[in-house]
Amino acid sequence: MSGITRRSALALGLAAAPAMVRAHVSQCVAPAKPGGGFDMTCQLLQALLAGPAGPPRIVYQPGGIGALAYRELVRGQRQDPRELIAFSTGTLLNIAQGRFGAWRPDRLHWVAGVAMDHGVVAVAATAPWRTLGDLLDALRQQPTAVAFAAGGTIGSQDWMKAALLARAVGVSHRALRIVAFEGGGDALRALEGGHVHVLCGDAAELLPRLGPQRGGVRLLATLSASRLAGALAAVPTAAEQGVDVRWPILRGVYTSADHPDAERLALVERLALALRTPEHAARVRASGMTPLALTGEPLAREVAGQLEALREMAAGFGLVMPR
Repeated sequence: MSGITRRSALALGLAAAPAMVRAHVSQCVAPAKPGGGFDMTCQLLQALLAGPAGPPRIVYQPGGIGALAYRELVRGQRQDPRELIAFSTGTLLNIAQGRFGAWRPDRLHWVAGVAMDHGVVAVAATAPWRTLGDLLDALRQQPTAVAFAAGGTIGSQDWMKAALLARAVGVSHRALRIVAFEGGGDALRALEGGHVHVLCGDAAELLPRLGPQRGGVRLLATLSASRLAGALAAVPTAAEQGVDVRWPILRGVYTSADHPDAERLALVERLALALRTPEHAARVRASGMTPLALTGEPLAREVAGQLEALREMAAGFGLVMPR
């Protein structure tokens, strides 16, 4: 590339993004309490959209792990059509089951997939189980003696991860003892407080709390195809321990169909550049996730594929899914 390096070209592209787009992306909605994966998604978005006007603020809106924000959006009840709302594979799982109400793809646009997270199996540092096999042996012997925390109720992604592990070792999902919480942050605090025994959570949520000096949580397994990098490299996968359960988690943001098209397209273009920078990749890896840069049609295909696969998976557990 003549005259400038590729990295310089990316920086120039970011600087050239329309000022009105930066001004109008005023907030990123994390549809849960602080401390969970939605919060982390919005923090990544703040870094991606940082500029002279400052980053978008984070607004926390608990309510059905995203259901309230989604329903308000599809009904045209949100006050700011230019806001971005965090979503994850857990959001898609709830949509696939009809838990968020009518599926209205005409009322929203998928803006960007910013990272790929992965499920993990976590216990308190004081728990007697040292391996995933130890935990599942205890589950086989007395299922109701093991209390699983879940960010959400039956059918949520934390519940689904626990149900898949139970099914893999011959335990019915109906026998599981699940304690529901409003989001991953609350579920993690319950695990740390000894109120539950296990959390089938997400790597990015758990990473900051690992070790006796940082909350006393221990990971028994990752639900990834291969070992994760960085601080989680020593944690074996479930498959390595004889249980082939995987749970990749797409993290991203969507916006209202009322978001002005020109501004939305300029925003997507800006994010497409920012998601491919080394700085974003470093932030994502430091959070225990895998860098991702999905926008436009590739993102739409990924979402559609996940929705179909999640409908089929949920049907396998007998969950009711209005279409």
